[in-house]
Amino acid sequence: MSETGRIYNKTSDELNIIKEGADILGRVHGHVSRIIAPGLTTLELDMFAEGFIKEQGAVPSFKGYRGFPGSLCISVNDVVVHGIPGQLVLKEGDIVSVDCGVYFKGFHSDSAFTYPVGNIPENVKKLLKVTYNSLFEGIKSCRKGNRVGDISSSIQQFVEKEGYTIVRELVGHGVGKHLHEKPEVPNFGKRGQGPSLTEGIVLAIEPMVNMGQRAVRQDRDGWTIRTRDTKPSAHYEHTVAIVNGQPEVLTTFEYIDQKMKF
Repeated sequence: MSETGRIYNKTSDELNIIKEGADILGRVHGHVSRIIAPGLTTLELDMFAEGFIKEQGAVPSFKGYRGFPGSLCISVNDVVVHGIPGQLVLKEGDIVSVDCGVYFKGFHSDSAFTYPVGNIPENVKKLLKVTYNSLFEGIKSCRKGNRVGDISSSIQQFVEKEGYTIVRELVGHGVGKHLHEKPEVPNFGKRGQGPSLTEGIVLAIEPMVNMGQRAVRQDRDGWTIRTRDTKPSAHYEHTVAIVNGQPEVLTTFEYIDQKMKF
């Protein structure tokens, strides 16, 4: 996944640029949260987001990345990640992971949020809530002196005690001048293992959590990742930096319609 061979720590000026792009990204999610509804196609959602990003003087990070055709990864129900926008029509009761990246002034930011479409079953609401909260459990461990495994373990322990499973084939990552940088950030692992977390490191932390078994499969399109048992999966992501030894969340969910939050 990584496009660079070393961990690249950012300066305060670089972090400020990432924050600017991350604010654009946050507003993309805000707009998505207000228009997502039954009857909308995933392609319509993608086109809307691409237009908004470009209006802000930024570039969609995903568009054309290794041939990916969309500006958003839109993953519905049993699709874990990397869903390709198309003619799929959203319906009442769906859940939709919208993963978006913004490239602005030479730096990427990356975040994802899983949206309910109308009313969803209570057991699916719990899946979303646990996955959402697991993201912040991981962020708590993103501190100077810790290791990547501390983030990984925090997420895994939180999720598994609730009876859900962690996708192991896909991971979080460093982010900055490249969309994917070192280090990889798995959502499972052991405390005290993996690369050290140092001042200025920037990570995209992104738990991917399944209601059923953790096994996944890839569609023939080469992108779409689904649960093997066809049960729902949820996905949340923030871009996080270590600043003064502590985690600072650079992306934001503050623009998202409150009814979508927990």
